[in-house]
Amino acid sequence: MNELSYYQVALTTMDEKVLKRELRSLEQIRDSYPKYLLTLDTINRTANYNGIQKFNLIDWLLS
Repeated sequence: MNELSYYQVALTTMDEKVLKRELRSLEQIRDSYPKYLLTLDTINRTANYNGIQKFNLIDWLLS
C-alpha cells in the first residue's frame, strides 16, 4: 500500500513572510496525510506548525 505524503521545499524560512508563504500551500490541503516542510535552515532545524513537520533537508536525507 502506498502512503501519500506532501512535501514543500524551500532554501530557508528564517524570514517570517517566507515561512508563511511556504506553509500556506500545505495548510490548504484538507486531508490527514503527513505534510513536511524541508529547508536548509541550521537554526530551528525542526518544528511543528499545526501538524506540518519542518526538517532540515540534510538531516532528513541522512536519517
